[in-house]
Amino acid sequence: MTFDLLIRGANLPDGRVNQDIAIRGARIEAVEPGITAEAREVIEAEGHLLSPPFVDPHFHMDATLSLGLPRMNVSGTLLEGIALWGELRPTLTREAVVERALRYCDLAVSKGLLAVRSHVDVSDPKLVTVEALLEVRERVADYLDLQLVAFPQDGFYRCPEAEEALVRALDMGVEVVGGIPHFERTMEDGRASVEALCRIAADRGLRVDMHCDETDDPMSRHVETLAAQTVRFGLQGRVAGSHLTSMHSMDNYYVSKLLPLMAEAEMAAIPNPLINMMLQGRHDTYPKRRGLTRIPEMLAHGIPVALGQDCVLDPWYSMGTGDLLDVAHMAVHATQMGSAVDKTVLFDAVTEVPARVMGLEGYGLAPGCHADMVLLQGRDPAEAIRLRPNRLKVIRRGKVIAETAPERSRLGLAGRPDTVDPASYAPNAAS
Repeated sequence: MTFDLLIRGANLPDGRVNQDIAIRGARIEAVEPGITAEAREVIEAEGHLLSPPFVDPHFHMDATLSLGLPRMNVSGTLLEGIALWGELRPTLTREAVVERALRYCDLAVSKGLLAVRSHVDVSDPKLVTVEALLEVRERVADYLDLQLVAFPQDGFYRCPEAEEALVRALDMGVEVVGGIPHFERTMEDGRASVEALCRIAADRGLRVDMHCDETDDPMSRHVETLAAQTVRFGLQGRVAGSHLTSMHSMDNYYVSKLLPLMAEAEMAAIPNPLINMMLQGRHDTYPKRRGLTRIPEMLAHGIPVALGQDCVLDPWYSMGTGDLLDVAHMAVHATQMGSAVDKTVLFDAVTEVPARVMGLEGYGLAPGCHADMVLLQGRDPAEAIRLRPNRLKVIRRGKVIAETAPERSRLGLAGRPDTVDPASYAPNAAS
């Protein structure tokens, strides 16, 4: 038997070591040690970590790489970012949005990020952003799965044209219903928007991913409404609440009621550690709130937690690299989830869990799955998050589509080694 590609001696995220992965065509055929069959191409993993590709469940590709247009966010706040986007939006052209998005997808592929859920603003009835990202979705389909969310950035009710525009965006092929209840004019409008948007999703058989309670206000409790409407409309397993930062400031008694409601509704949570740490707590002096939602408590209640990147070089965030391991690295620090087990959980939160939240088919490292994977210059998930190492190989449907040489530093020190490999430093008992 001859395979098209054979990867030898890889470590896997679940702890298995020295595994061989045999690929025929675009699918994985076998995962086991000691495969002796011939292959047209062989990759020696040499004990490095082989992972399914990274998955970003929360991004804004219509705004990416637009930093400085039309000006910089001087205050660094969420609200100034929204105002800046409102200034930029009327000047957007389909061609410019497509060009920036394609450039970002190039960067994503180089980082082993092969699936992205992007919110696309539907507040402008011209829907230039929707047309642009539908074109991008088609153009990148061979190497990146792009899932789109119809997102009324200016509010489903607050923006008079958003309701009709959102419905048109769904008719055009956008797959997920979005919302932003905390940005509506009143709490009641926010509650009503959650109900209306869940009804639309239920009627169309779609998923829901709502910006929910992205604020420091502990009284912003639309996530409770989202959980209730999820159950009411039979949307269990199809709804995600993104950000959920108000939960950081809520009292513990209320949260003790809220988390079981979310679990009952089979909701997923999508925190965005980089942007949440940057934008929240802006009205605080000291002590200053971190703003990140209660990830460990959610995990303890069985709520799926998928970590998103949200922004790269746009009106809200002047940083970002396209690397989901940066996101997991920040989550380790902000949540104080520092054990090896914790880090494996957070590694899953940028791979396996967001793939489930997005409903990706054929994802994983098992026979029958798509032959999509990334080989990292590290030996396990904890080391991958610590180092954010080079992506030695990025493979899509059985073909190498990106590769980076191993990182090596040359030394000129008397009596010391000639080179340093940063992936060789973790003690065997690292935890």
